[in-house]
Amino acid sequence: MALDRSNPVPNDLSAFWMPFTANRQFKQTPRMFVGADKMHYKTADGRDVLDGTAGLWCCNAGHNQPRIVEAIQKQAAELDYAPAFQMGHPKAFELANRLRDMAPEPFEHVFYTNSGSESVETALKIAIAYQRAIGQGSRTRLIGRERGYHGVNFGGISVGGIVNNRKVFGSLLTGVDHLPHTHLPENAFTRGQPEHGAHLAEDLERIVALHGAETIAACIVEPMAGSTGVLMPPKGYLERLREICTKHGILLIFDEVITGFGRLGSSFAAEHFNVMPDLITTAKGLTNGVIPMGAVLATKGIHDAFMQGPEHLIELFHGYTYSGNPIASAAGLATLETYREDGLFERAADLAPYWEEGLHSLRGLPHVIDIRNMGLIGAVELEPIAGEPTKRAFQAFLDCYEKGVLIRTTGDIIAMSPPLIISKGEIDQLYGTLRDVLQGLK
Repeated sequence: MALDRSNPVPNDLSAFWMPFTANRQFKQTPRMFVGADKMHYKTADGRDVLDGTAGLWCCNAGHNQPRIVEAIQKQAAELDYAPAFQMGHPKAFELANRLRDMAPEPFEHVFYTNSGSESVETALKIAIAYQRAIGQGSRTRLIGRERGYHGVNFGGISVGGIVNNRKVFGSLLTGVDHLPHTHLPENAFTRGQPEHGAHLAEDLERIVALHGAETIAACIVEPMAGSTGVLMPPKGYLERLREICTKHGILLIFDEVITGFGRLGSSFAAEHFNVMPDLITTAKGLTNGVIPMGAVLATKGIHDAFMQGPEHLIELFHGYTYSGNPIASAAGLATLETYREDGLFERAADLAPYWEEGLHSLRGLPHVIDIRNMGLIGAVELEPIAGEPTKRAFQAFLDCYEKGVLIRTTGDIIAMSPPLIISKGEIDQLYGTLRDVLQGLK
């Protein structure tokens, strides 16, 4: 049926099979956004909803940013598409240079993708191909981590460790092992990095002993696990992973699709923790979520290993139709300019203590069994309803929405990651609303 243009809400919702959504529940009581500006969404019934999640961890500069809107409009009229295979356009190279300048020192090269999932697939492929390029072709095994989230493609769910994302899709990639997750009961209500759990990195040594270092290409982790419910790395954990990987010639990949672009108050978590991986995956905040785009950052050593042989031959048989898309590149340039000109990474760092105090003020409310935070990210873990896991947190999500605040839930964990433009007053509103909701939960 045709959409009634006088009504912003479609009159038939059945055609769209929605991702990561309880489709039947949603279509009985739809929650429709029809506009957005700065810190708020506008609903179909005219209400303002405070964005407590930066969309899906991606709208770090808030909504309707003038620089980004103007850049997209101008680029669409100038050059809408250009092939990235054997051809180029200036803005893709300019954005790569800006990313190189923003990234930690070891990272000098950028491979474009269209999403975090594609960035992960790209990084895994580069890692395996790199090992072959340096004469280590037996290194094909990949190491992920329990409760890890690395997108939804086959490589990502193979190294990922969220059960529901994996269990119905068959045997996945072979030759994959998983480190234990770092969510320990003794770290409950930690502010920042927890004290306990660095020893869990030692399990990588066990995996090396089991298979032999000569079979392992790479280990991929989120420096701070986001989508599984905001799990912080224990003190010393990432450092130990780096040491073990270096010792055995294993590439270390940081999945920074969430932590990149200011979420922790630094450009990347690698800087925040002062631990340098070999590859970094990005997306989301790269274009402020406005246009799909991702990128893998690679060190000079990894890049140069491929730049061998006759110069007329393709060095890496990998890429996407939309790698470095002109409009996405323009959006990326405007996004990075917005971060810089508005000092948003510094703003996130300055607001982090206020954010932390507000979050931990929720301790002691009904059903709250853990609270954890870092930068402008926070999580409230709720005790599940016996026999009905996820239901309590989902009810909190619905209640917050009705009261004008958007949160996210994963299992019985409430996650929050607002745009970096959030004010202290809006932080108060977010936590005040969540407090009211939690006090009313059964």
